[in-house]
Amino acid sequence: MSRPAVVKALWGAAVLVLVAGCSSGGTEDRPGTAPPTSASATASASGPASPSGSATVPAGGRVTVTGTLTEGLKSPWGLAELPGGDLLVSSRDERTITRVDGRTGAKTPLGEVPGVVPGGEGGLMGLAVRDGWVYAYLTAESDNRIVRMRYGSAEGDRLGAPQPVLTGIPKGIVHNGGRIAFGPDRMLYAGTGETGRTGLAQDRESLGGKILRMTPEGRPAPGNPFPGSVVYSYGHRNVQGIAWDDEGRLWAAEFGQNTWDELNLVEPGKNYGWPEAEGRAGKAGFVDPVAQWPTSEASPSGIAYARGAIWMAGLRGERLWRIPLSGAERSGDPEAFLPEEYGRLRTVLAGGGGRLWLVTSETDGRGTPGPGDDRILRLEVS
Repeated sequence: MSRPAVVKALWGAAVLVLVAGCSSGGTEDRPGTAPPTSASATASASGPASPSGSATVPAGGRVTVTGTLTEGLKSPWGLAELPGGDLLVSSRDERTITRVDGRTGAKTPLGEVPGVVPGGEGGLMGLAVRDGWVYAYLTAESDNRIVRMRYGSAEGDRLGAPQPVLTGIPKGIVHNGGRIAFGPDRMLYAGTGETGRTGLAQDRESLGGKILRMTPEGRPAPGNPFPGSVVYSYGHRNVQGIAWDDEGRLWAAEFGQNTWDELNLVEPGKNYGWPEAEGRAGKAGFVDPVAQWPTSEASPSGIAYARGAIWMAGLRGERLWRIPLSGAERSGDPEAFLPEEYGRLRTVLAGGGGRLWLVTSETDGRGTPGPGDDRILRLEVS
């Protein structure tokens, strides 16, 4: 379904206001226009979307929106699947977690998470589920942190009291990171941001501007590149997307500043360049991204792996990107789907086979909410 024309018109007016009134580089959505780029400089391609929500592009990718699972969500951010197929979704600003029936879309509020202090891009963000625990990345009074709460048959539809897993992640009005996920090694990974203090990204003693790897209890994971540290990679600006391919390789999406957003293949101990490099810089000691986009076309948040490709949700870009992979390399140009069909896109979660869950983000204070926003969409991809 297409968003109503009046909503798009209002959104266009809001963008003009932001361009006139805000400086670029400060938030998840950089107002302003990216510099002109040549076809060889930017890896992006767009395919036409049909009124039904399907799109086919020359490289063969396909996306079909098969329905809306649920709607009426407020500032949804994190999404995790429970055993049995139901979903948990967090509200960044409401500080709540809601259970969503994976078949009917019926919503069951599980309550507010104590200790969350929303503000700017901070609040209740990423979720992960493991062995009867719900893990959450949140902004507290003094820091960003990861906590876990018991959830299961003994608790019913209630969350247990939050227990700290990792504290001391720098917080800010912007660039709080927030994505967490368990890897194939059963270790917990987290993407963090440098909170606008760019020097934190290169400081290996800071947890800001990093990808972190830890045990489920929050200790440095065995085999980490820096002894006694949860830091797995560094030189990141603001990581909100992490996913693994079929061979266990870790991929991450992060926001650029004024020029390039990035998709990176993440390896332990490597330096991804920020603030010395943005996009492909070819500088010694820094890892260049596998794909990059003008900031106006992406503002990448969540990513997922399915059908041989990374699928990346775009906030400011208002589209879903497909990045086809062959091993550790890109096998074709990225392809854009659903441009401006559902507004800002925050989170994408693989549901097995070619099924994805896609979460919109129109109620986070930067969108133009329409009837039903925000929602979780069912997608079939190839």
